[in-house]
Amino acid sequence: MEVQAHRRYLLVVALLLLLIQCGLGQGESLNSSMEWTALLDLRSSLGLRGKDWPIKANPCSAWMGIKCKAGRVVGITVSGLRRTQSGQLSPRFAVDALANFTSLVSFNASGFLLPGSIPDWFGQSLVALQVLDLRSSSIVGPIPTSIGDLSKLTDLYLSGNSLTGSMPSAIGQLSQLSVLDLSRNLLTGSIPPILSSLHNLIRLELASNFLSGPIPPSLGTLTKLQLLDLSDNSLTSSVPSELGNLSELLLLDLGKNSLTGALPVNLRGLRNLEKMYIGDNGLEGPLPDDLFRSLSQLEILVLRGNKLDGRLHHGLLSHPKLRFFDASNNNFTGSLPSFVPNSMAAFNFSNNFLYGHLNLPLELHGSIDLSGNYFQGVVLNKSHNAILSGNCLDMEPDQRDFEACSLFYSERTLTFEGFGKGNSDKLDLRHDENNRLKFIMVGLFGGLGFVVMFVIILVVLLKFSGEGKVNKRGKANVGPVPDGHGPSLPKDPVYFAGLGDSFTYEQLLHGTGNFCKDNLIKQGHSGDLYKGFLEGGLPVVIKKVNMQYLKNERYSVELDFFSKVSHMRFVPFLGHCFEREDEKLLVYKCMPNGDLGNCLQSVSSSEDDNVQSLDWIIRLKIAIGAAEALSYLHHECSPPLVHRDIQASSILLDDKFEVRLGSLSEACVVDGDQHQNAFTRLRRKPQSSEQCSSGSSPASCSQDVHCFGKVLLELVTGKLSISKAEEDATTKEWLEHTLSNISIHDKELVTQIVDPSLMIDDDLLEEVWAMAIIAKSCLNPKPSRRPLMRYILKALENPLKVVREELSSSGRLRTTSSRRSWSSAFHGSWRRSSSDVNRENGSGSKQPGRLSSHGSCGYDFSSSNKRISNEIVPEPEEFGDVERQD
Repeated sequence: MEVQAHRRYLLVVALLLLLIQCGLGQGESLNSSMEWTALLDLRSSLGLRGKDWPIKANPCSAWMGIKCKAGRVVGITVSGLRRTQSGQLSPRFAVDALANFTSLVSFNASGFLLPGSIPDWFGQSLVALQVLDLRSSSIVGPIPTSIGDLSKLTDLYLSGNSLTGSMPSAIGQLSQLSVLDLSRNLLTGSIPPILSSLHNLIRLELASNFLSGPIPPSLGTLTKLQLLDLSDNSLTSSVPSELGNLSELLLLDLGKNSLTGALPVNLRGLRNLEKMYIGDNGLEGPLPDDLFRSLSQLEILVLRGNKLDGRLHHGLLSHPKLRFFDASNNNFTGSLPSFVPNSMAAFNFSNNFLYGHLNLPLELHGSIDLSGNYFQGVVLNKSHNAILSGNCLDMEPDQRDFEACSLFYSERTLTFEGFGKGNSDKLDLRHDENNRLKFIMVGLFGGLGFVVMFVIILVVLLKFSGEGKVNKRGKANVGPVPDGHGPSLPKDPVYFAGLGDSFTYEQLLHGTGNFCKDNLIKQGHSGDLYKGFLEGGLPVVIKKVNMQYLKNERYSVELDFFSKVSHMRFVPFLGHCFEREDEKLLVYKCMPNGDLGNCLQSVSSSEDDNVQSLDWIIRLKIAIGAAEALSYLHHECSPPLVHRDIQASSILLDDKFEVRLGSLSEACVVDGDQHQNAFTRLRRKPQSSEQCSSGSSPASCSQDVHCFGKVLLELVTGKLSISKAEEDATTKEWLEHTLSNISIHDKELVTQIVDPSLMIDDDLLEEVWAMAIIAKSCLNPKPSRRPLMRYILKALENPLKVVREELSSSGRLRTTSSRRSWSSAFHGSWRRSSSDVNRENGSGSKQPGRLSSHGSCGYDFSSSNKRISNEIVPEPEEFGDVERQD
């Protein structure tokens, strides 16, 4: 009995705890009818979706970004929310309803478009506001003076907008302010000295405006300040010595202004400073001897682009925590003192007046740039991490000439030892040039005249020859297909010397840290990819092509592609380095978001709940971008080109997730195309129609379509590595299972394969369903029955037409469909013409009603003179095979 009573007691306690927990789980409830009405008005004026702010739900617990306390709204965050379609058409700064939230503590609209100006009533009505975040919200106009009435404001973020006018002095009334960020606007005028009254200020960011005048010395009274960024303005006068009183400062950025004078020695009071940027000004004079000795925490020091002179101090170079020191483009002189640098530290002393013998540190693990100085003699302790061009060194390439070095040393009453054996060839050559200058000039001008005459004659002959061929073949835009594979690829890289910028090997070596393993992105089939930086900080990707192990053909094909094809959907090619015979370097613009495969993988492999998945809008945007690139290759280039390496890793994404297609070393002309002679170097290559890398079957557009279908499935399912070239038994089994869940008759069936990280409503589910259907049509086992890329593009741009009856007045979803109604919805009213089939199979003859022009593809290409409005995807007669796969 006692045991039963004890169990009964435990059961009652458990029930009580459950009831208490359920009561707590209900959360806050909104008690104010005025604030409830204001929320609805705000929802309407901003055009927010019902999914994020559902009308029938409790705002305090179910509305995204709403925070309540004691039945009142205290926090509103619209950052990250999406507008309805009508709201996206006319976004505006319509937040009048905020005036009714008298207890509002925080309003965050960062990244949420609010075109318009900040209303004056902000300071009058939002009396409890502590945090106002309007970063990157497209705000224009001046900062209202009434903002000074927000007496409780602690954080004010207005950066990344188009604010104009001067900074109102009323900001000085915000005595509780700890963060003031007005950077990246269009503000003018001077910095108000009254900012010195903000004694609680921790961060002051005014960078990238048009502020002028001196830096107020009174800013030195802000003793709590940890970050001061006044860079990229038009500030003048000297650096106030009072800034040395900011003992808590961690970052000081005064770069890109017009500051003059000497560096004040009082800056030694910045004992906690970690980063100092004072580059690109007009500072003069030597560095104070004991300035940097007191800055024990200093890690980054940038003094470049000034007029600083004097000697570099041993103590500064051997600073134990210094990991980056840029003193380039100044007037520093004297010899380089011996020093022991911090491990992996980077130094840049280029373009100064340093001279004498050069003795590099014994263990230089980082990098040092000493180019553009006047060091002489033989380098001691030579390191591959040192850039030494443009000096007077012996046994080193790319040095100054004898006259320049002798003049420099003689002006300073110093002795130039001259060049030794290492530069004897250079002296001999200079002597020979003086003796034979007249002969060279005569030969040069004579040879130039002969070349000009030869080119003129050649152009005339080619013109008459071309007209004869056109007359013989009517409208055909190229000559006949020669036997074999056409002319061979150019072996001489000089052929491409005019393509992009020409970089030196030392530049790229320095930018990649000597091609260290830490900067290796991946080892590709056409070369190794490294991340790096160009001078000025531009991030790039550098492909290192080893000519001993890789065929010259791939390297030449990619260069020829960029020399003839220009389109925004391809990765930007910046330049090259052809200095070495055994390896070639190709330079591309770095894509901040990497490739599609990495974006999907970073979400699936991350255990961090804060890592957000690619939402559906971005995924659809990526699919459309990739389709645009392939459609351009297949249908706007003549001869048509195929990519042959379409997979998630080939789809690169910029900072806005716009597609830039890469991996172009496999691109080639469609097999059997009669235009191949016009594309003189991108020859046909063998390729399997089902695999996405080199195989043994002829290349075709349908092969790209098949690989693109796999990419679409990756976007729908989130499954990784499906679009890779190898298709093993596991991948085939997964494809069979996935395709069995894609039916044109059943929308709900696709939910079994949709990426679980996707948050989609019914409308978006229709788009997912449509993309899955398009993917299935791309993966038709019969290449001839796959849709053309230009129609796939139209389908992705109009996904709802794929799954809805095009002519239905109600627009309701179909749950059952005949073959004919499916064809009407998915394919529109198009029938596949014989010209489309011929084009896919390689026929290049023009059809009536098409215009020929010379466009950005670099070849003769054809584009339709007229587009039918209901064009979606052509209707293959055999599409029933795809339906029967269901």
